[in-house]
Amino acid sequence: MRNPKIIVCSGSVRSGSHNGKLTALAAKRLSIRDADVTRLSLRDYPLPVYDGDLEDSDGVPENAKRLQRLFVGHDGIFLACPEYNAGITPLLKNTLDWISRVKEPGEPFRHRVFALGAASPGGFGGMRGLIGMRTILEVGLGAIVVPQMVTIPKASSAFDDTDELAEERLSGQLDKLVDAFLRASKLEMSR
Repeated sequence: MRNPKIIVCSGSVRSGSHNGKLTALAAKRLSIRDADVTRLSLRDYPLPVYDGDLEDSDGVPENAKRLQRLFVGHDGIFLACPEYNAGITPLLKNTLDWISRVKEPGEPFRHRVFALGAASPGGFGGMRGLIGMRTILEVGLGAIVVPQMVTIPKASSAFDDTDELAEERLSGQLDKLVDAFLRASKLEMSR
């Protein structure tokens, strides 16, 4: 059996983003476990704010189609989800909304395994946003989301000078998520 093909993506494109660091660390840990990892930046796929009238007049943007094809071509997607006002970023929500509108062959969410993580300067580590993201993916889009999630509170001091997690407990939490994610991805691949 081939190694799982995994996308890693942050819901933030801000330079120095804590979730960008989490994405890079997840990519590293997935690669160590022999996953075929594709790092994706939403900065490379700009999309207008979703508007049904715009979709009716101009169709689905090409970048949404490109993302849909990428999702379909991978077994799993790791999303690092910044928390904005106890929810997910508009960038990430807009991207998922547009991808869901693509009518090309292949299902970008169903039969795709998702893993979620968040890094936040606050004490909850982005958990409130992850709850919303889980609802969007599972209920709204029909995705498979592994139960484990990683939350990195006080993210401004959570990473060391090498961008590894400074606290062993958090590092172990990420390892458990990565292991569960890969098991679920391999299981879904075998169906």
